[in-house]
Amino acid sequence: MSDPLVVGRIGRPHGVRGEVTVDVRTDDPEGRFAAGTRIETDPASTGPLTVERARWHSGRLLLRFAGIDDRDAAETLRGTWLVVDSGDIPPSADPDEYHDQELIGLAVVTTAGADVGEVAGILHHGQDLLVVRGPGGETLVPFVAALVPEVDVAGGRLVIDPPPGLLDGS
Repeated sequence: MSDPLVVGRIGRPHGVRGEVTVDVRTDDPEGRFAAGTRIETDPASTGPLTVERARWHSGRLLLRFAGIDDRDAAETLRGTWLVVDSGDIPPSADPDEYHDQELIGLAVVTTAGADVGEVAGILHHGQDLLVVRGPGGETLVPFVAALVPEVDVAGGRLVIDPPPGLLDGS
């Protein structure tokens, strides 16, 4: 598998019949976790897993996988990442939407042309944050149009318009 993308993380068991909670990391959980779907895992030795049943309970996705029939077996899956091949993800029709792997590794420059570093990661909190690694360390840049006016994936660069003080630590 080239460039695996995380679509979920298995949490604690739910009940005694092998269901697990899932921290969903995809915008299409119904399609991604449909019954019969085979999902790769990280660590790879845990999977692949085949979804036997999916249901929502109190706002949380519950999955049951084939061969996982009790709470003890479900507990062994806790913390496992559910992944898909990034090549299987169609590009977004929205020109302002990017997958993490498209941004990681892009060179970062300011609107004035100064080199800042490169995108080392993306943090998904209340606001998406670009982790920009440069000569002076890491800087977190909110991924909003006002601060990131240009993303050129094909050209391998991302332009930022940092407010005063944002880059002082790097």
